[in-house]
Amino acid sequence: MNRIPATVITGFLGAGKTSLIRHLLENADGRRIALIINEFGDLGVDRGIVDGCAIPGCAEDDVVELANGCICCTVADDFLPTITALLDRENPPDHIVIETSGLALPKPLVKAFAWPEVRARVTVDGVVTVIDAAAVTDGRFADDPEAIAAAQAADPSLDHDNPLEELFVDQVSCADLIIVNKADLVTGDGADIDAALAPHRRPGVKAVRATHGRIDPAILLGLDAGAEDDLETRPSVHDGEDEHDHDDFDSFVVALGDVADPDALEARLVGAVNAHDIYRIKGFVNVPGKARRLVLQGVGTRFQRYFDRDWATTETPRTELVVIGKSGMDRAAIEAMIA
Repeated sequence: MNRIPATVITGFLGAGKTSLIRHLLENADGRRIALIINEFGDLGVDRGIVDGCAIPGCAEDDVVELANGCICCTVADDFLPTITALLDRENPPDHIVIETSGLALPKPLVKAFAWPEVRARVTVDGVVTVIDAAAVTDGRFADDPEAIAAAQAADPSLDHDNPLEELFVDQVSCADLIIVNKADLVTGDGADIDAALAPHRRPGVKAVRATHGRIDPAILLGLDAGAEDDLETRPSVHDGEDEHDHDDFDSFVVALGDVADPDALEARLVGAVNAHDIYRIKGFVNVPGKARRLVLQGVGTRFQRYFDRDWATTETPRTELVVIGKSGMDRAAIEAMIA
């Protein structure tokens, strides 16, 4: 029996995974693609964005949301039952695409495809890692060796732990293809990005530049990597650990009233990002007098806004934003700045 190919799309918060998937679905060229979306946080923004595109051929039951924490920690409880249900359909998909949370480690998910109940029916066609070109160029995932040395000189007992760097390393090290997204936001020949990738990129893995996730589906699908069969070539900083957690990160939802001035809201959000350890803000905004809902997404201090669709008759127009950042964020202070 031919196995159904699955593509794992990973990458840090705000790298552009959902934009990449939207473009893929809009250009599926007749392929029946099922999508599994995993989010960190209680507000299902990414599924809402995909649903809001009204993509022909993408039925509601072709998109499955897993919102019970990062998929790498809930493989047995959430992922395996979900993918089994897709495979057991009378008319199963031609291809399965899995969008991991931006805080997920890809290797535990790839390991799940080696489980006997899955292995005979589906294979990992490839792990695609999306990176934010501007964030890498800005050094967001790299350490400042001088700053670390100074801190440890002042306190020799200080442990060095950079959860952002660990995620970057794990996601790049597991990749069969790297998408350097938001290439329009950087200048130069990309040598700094190549240098950041070089220590972690596996031999032969290509890096392709993109803007707004616009990549030919022929590049993304059909990698034929069989990733579940070569796990040993995909090192992780968490290899050898019985389990791991995401205690370094936290999220909460901020509910606001109507927003008459989106520009003023964005200015407040930028202020909150600058003042607190916020990595990502995303959600939907209700603007009085507008029938359509406003999608708002931010990575660091870079924000994007657009109206995607009319509020449904079954929805109550509202403003809700999920804030994701470093554990220990001052929620009360952040909410006060945003409101």
